[in-house]
Amino acid sequence: MASRVRLACNRNIISVPVPNILPVKKLCPGTSRTTKYLRIAASVQEIGIIEPLVVYPQASGTDQYILLDGHIRLEILKGLGQANVNCLVATDDEGFTYNHAVNQVSTIQEHFMIMEAIRRGLSEERIAKTLNVDVAAIRRKRDLLDGICPEAVQLLKDKRACAAVFRELRKVKPMRQIEMVELMVAAGNYSRRYAECLFAATPQEQLLEPETPKAVQGLNPEDISRMEREMENLSQDFRLIEESHGRNVLNLVLVVGYLKKLLDNARVVRYLSQHHGEILAELQKIVETKRLSDDE
Repeated sequence: MASRVRLACNRNIISVPVPNILPVKKLCPGTSRTTKYLRIAASVQEIGIIEPLVVYPQASGTDQYILLDGHIRLEILKGLGQANVNCLVATDDEGFTYNHAVNQVSTIQEHFMIMEAIRRGLSEERIAKTLNVDVAAIRRKRDLLDGICPEAVQLLKDKRACAAVFRELRKVKPMRQIEMVELMVAAGNYSRRYAECLFAATPQEQLLEPETPKAVQGLNPEDISRMEREMENLSQDFRLIEESHGRNVLNLVLVVGYLKKLLDNARVVRYLSQHHGEILAELQKIVETKRLSDDE
């Protein structure tokens, strides 16, 4: 029977005097002026500590603790003059905590978090104060997905797309939104510049307001027309490749499987090595190709 996974921290949260917590590192000069520091400070002042500090007992018989995670929070608490703070007591003095493997929240996830907070009764003003941002920024995040079709939202839900991308998507019809997002995903590029280029290459009839001429900074009508033609050709090529890619990969995997069985035959290998050494070397390279082997 497999042994149980040992917990990294004790189940109970304890209150520890702030002076009894010993940091293991000093914050860099200027940290208190960074956006992250100011945002955490605003959150602590508005709603207190949400995530407990992680500490480890320094030695038996003492009431001091080594700080493993939460150096910025501890510094803020000291500045606020707070006497005690809730802490999780680690079972090992290991500084690598789950915070080191946290994925950044995407733009769409931020939108849904703000919408959920508003649904639960928090005002936009208090959310802005807690995050140390202007209330207008909260309203922009609230309205982020207005005019964006669900299929495009689904494709971008875990991507680090900037807010300007959604501004460009709102200018085109839903089918074109999906096409633009698919091209972004294929290129792995979610920047404002790329979104603007895709918009510039959008045919006039696919705009949300087709009767309004496109205005793209730095491009004249001739440049825009040329980009539209080139993008249409690129989109057609992309669709053809997309249709044939899966079939080609399957065929390659089958070929690799056949070659593996063929080269497992000692008589075949011996014959090829004596009469067709170059062919044998190339076949062995194909069989040893890692990506095709992984797809098998």
